Amino acid sequence: MRFMFVGDSMTIGRAGDFTWRYRMWQHLATSFDGPYEIVGPRTELYDTPANTPVSSAYGDPAFPADARRHLAGWGEGWLHMAPVIRETVAAERADILLVSLGLIDLGFYTDSAQTALNARTFIAEARAANPGVRIVLLPVIPNIRARSDAPFAAECDRFNELLAKSVADLDEPSSPLLLASRPESYAIDRDTYDGTHPGPSGEHKLAAAFAGAMHQAWGLGGRYRAAPREHV
Repeated sequence: MRFMFVGDSMTIGRAGDFTWRYRMWQHLATSFDGPYEIVGPRTELYDTPANTPVSSAYGDPAFPADARRHLAGWGEGWLHMAPVIRETVAAERADILLVSLGLIDLGFYTDSAQTALNARTFIAEARAANPGVRIVLLPVIPNIRARSDAPFAAECDRFNELLAKSVADLDEPSSPLLLASRPESYAIDRDTYDGTHPGPSGEHKLAAAFAGAMHQAWGLGGRYRAAPREHV
């Protein structure tokens, strides 16, 4: 089973972060019954001073190099990932995509309707590379901007509605789609370090959302349990 993380700045993380990818790797390492691999063409974190993804300074230096792989980028959304997902799935032979995208699109690039169309294109392109690919999608979690920007907040809500409809419309037994549940207890004042990007508690909650969806729907992995105290 080959897992690939796909996302924006919340997924790639910045220098010094553990990332929710790390939390998911810990979960798979302790609960997945069978061989698996984490795949992707990138391994780096975003380096803020350099303004480019060149850092390898993960919060846990023992995070294995082959588990750091991903397809995520700071400032990248559905708009950027849809054109490259077919070639990436084919090259990496990915079986399961864990996708967290949309916030950056709505904030800077496309409205909810176009963002949803880009998500549909992404799904079609991933299936073109692997007709049996499974995809778990996380709804957009509105960030601090949504508190003061009502139109933006409405676009986030509308996109999540359209994403849910896309999952219902496009789900197939041979290539199942899952809409993960937004963590009920997720709070941007507590679970992010800047109102958008997850801190340690937020990383756990994002990983738990993906892990819970796969466990409940597909029986993959066990129930999510937090990492040891020193890594919280």
